Amino acid sequence: MPNPSEHKRTVRRAFTKQAAAYAENASVTDPEWIARLVEATGVDSSDRVLEVATGPGHVAFSFGDHCAEVVGLDLTKAPLEIAQEKKRDSETENVAFIRGDAEAIPCPANSFDVVVCRLALHHVEHPDYVVQEMARVCRPNGTLAVGDLVVSEHSDRAEYHNTFERLRDPSHVRALSISELIHVFTEQRIEIDHLRTDSVVQNVESWLSNAQTPEPRATEAREMIRKDAEEDLSGTQPFWHDDELYFRQLNGIVAGHLLE
Repeated sequence: MPNPSEHKRTVRRAFTKQAAAYAENASVTDPEWIARLVEATGVDSSDRVLEVATGPGHVAFSFGDHCAEVVGLDLTKAPLEIAQEKKRDSETENVAFIRGDAEAIPCPANSFDVVVCRLALHHVEHPDYVVQEMARVCRPNGTLAVGDLVVSEHSDRAEYHNTFERLRDPSHVRALSISELIHVFTEQRIEIDHLRTDSVVQNVESWLSNAQTPEPRATEAREMIRKDAEEDLSGTQPFWHDDELYFRQLNGIVAGHLLE
């Protein structure tokens, strides 16, 4: 398992700066997206759930409505403070939050019935380590699920997309393709039971503003997306509407059970 890296410090800086805006981002708060993830796990009222990279806790609170107990884990203090404030305000009793590293989850093996992670794998250098840890803390025959950005199956198009995502947010490492995500799961002996993709339309200026992307990085990202609109370089299908530029992010949900 790797030692704390410079990239993890980048993640902490990014999500400390973005914490309030990220917690209100429509793509993050989307109740239908969250409900699809909850449904994909088949969570039961007696289950103990871990959400890895919980951020402001939206997914954790939603699972809390369907199960016995939820623990939300995150690397960064600022979004956890938002989650804790929401917990106090809502007087929620079955959701708890802890700070920790997704590559070294501070929980015993086989201690959760369901382990989930949403919109986070593209921020880590070693997604395979994260899924390995998720599998370690999940009981045999328990459920694991990941929801995340996914990119083209064609490496050149995937890299073009990941490049403008990194320009927007330096904590972005690399979103995986669906086939790569499936491979990461099967390497941990997770039998895939559920696979779904949906697209989210992003307004480029709002997308940049939410991440507080500085110039000239924002200009470079805009130029890449404009070029993509003309030449079809990433699969994100950029388009203009009322003189504003948009593109489509593909989100995938992969869920399955851990083989005994």
